[in-house]
Amino acid sequence: MITQKILQQGIGRPSVYHAVVVIFLEFFSWGLLTTPMLTVLHETFPQHTFLMNGLIQGVKGLLSFMSAPLIGALSDVWGRRSFLLVTVFFTCAPIPLMRLSPWWYFAMISMSGAFSVTFSVIFAYVADVTDERERSTAYGLVSATFAASLVTSPAIGAYLSAWYGDNLVVLVATLIALADICFILLAVPESLPDKMRLSSWGTPISWEQADPFASLRKVGQDSTVLLICITVFLSYLPEAGQYSSFFLYLRQVINFSSTTLAVFIGVVGILSIVAQTLFLTLLMRTLGTKNTVLLGLGFQILQLAWYGFGSEPWMMWAAGAVAAMSSITFPAVSALVSQSADPDKQGVVQGMITGIRGLCNGLGPALYGFIFFLFNVEFNSMDPIQGDYNIDPLPLHTLIPGPPFLLGACTVVIAFLVALFIPEKTSCSSSSSQLSLNDKPHPDSKESMSSLAGVHINTPLPGSDEETPPAVCDADFEPLLHDSIV
Repeated sequence: MITQKILQQGIGRPSVYHAVVVIFLEFFSWGLLTTPMLTVLHETFPQHTFLMNGLIQGVKGLLSFMSAPLIGALSDVWGRRSFLLVTVFFTCAPIPLMRLSPWWYFAMISMSGAFSVTFSVIFAYVADVTDERERSTAYGLVSATFAASLVTSPAIGAYLSAWYGDNLVVLVATLIALADICFILLAVPESLPDKMRLSSWGTPISWEQADPFASLRKVGQDSTVLLICITVFLSYLPEAGQYSSFFLYLRQVINFSSTTLAVFIGVVGILSIVAQTLFLTLLMRTLGTKNTVLLGLGFQILQLAWYGFGSEPWMMWAAGAVAAMSSITFPAVSALVSQSADPDKQGVVQGMITGIRGLCNGLGPALYGFIFFLFNVEFNSMDPIQGDYNIDPLPLHTLIPGPPFLLGACTVVIAFLVALFIPEKTSCSSSSSQLSLNDKPHPDSKESMSSLAGVHINTPLPGSDEETPPAVCDADFEPLLHDSIV
């Protein structure tokens, strides 16, 4: 009887800490597999590693983009807890298949994209248990937990792989994923009140709620929002592609060892956290929101160009430091969006940005994989470099070591030029400028919260974590942690 009650109600009252534990365990388990996954990917697709990686991650991203609004709307009716269980289970389902059947493993990764929207449900869960004043801090805690899991787990996975083999790493990751599922079953209480679920039970889900392109069709209704959306698309498209293939690029082309790659991820992750907290706060107060966006885009151009032309490991480390600074871009863009929209249009406008980022998460990896294939950037060996960094020369027919990164730098240059024309709101009063969007969702409504929450390859998203109160000043903006680079 007691066990049945726990299964129904969980442990304690629903809180942000339940969401934090779920996120940490899920991404920690996947972070452990960073090194083994690169090895298995190359062994399974030795001739077209980058192309297949791009297609796998691209299909996963597109499925996540298509399914997130529907899952968010259904969680309004059936509750958050059940969909937390579904998303975590199907997202982690491919893990044990890595050593059993690599082909099924990668096929399952692609198909799991339909359920890889844990953050959509998590942010809705957080919105249920916090009020408006606490919400930004709660989102920051969730995002910081995500960053912490990715900073620590790759190094631990690389150590276990080097000393005990990949099979143990896969086993540990599987056990942690099972622990996450058991935690949801036994400890996570439902956050959506019964009276809200009972009142909405049986309510039909409209196509508008489940349409992933609904927010994108509203982009052109305001010139300022249109400029911001174009900037986001042109800057996040290469970022999504970089995220999907960069570790494979360092491992296969630049010949980083497993240990070096794990240290690189940790160092860049820590620098990104510092940049998005200390530096972002300082820059927002001294330069203003728009100039901070432009500075972040400038850093992104520099790091992508450096990755595109660089062929030595020390160049990758230097560009990684610049990449950490470029992570200030999207938090600043989110602040700029919140200043440009009416208080009752915050959810709508943030939903547009989320939709664009979700679309980029599907297009970016596929684009990068195709460009790598087009330029024949493929090595047939993944042996780590020894001693000093004396790497083999790049193929003569490859004029640029990293063609996709250079193309990405060109698209960010265009984004920079577009951002120059975005009008900046210089005072608190001006942030209430009129936005002619004929939509009704309010950022505080649960329906808006869940349906506009972000879509990603399981990474935190902007539509949910920028529920900014009306009339926000630059000095009062509290930057959150985003997974921009790491």
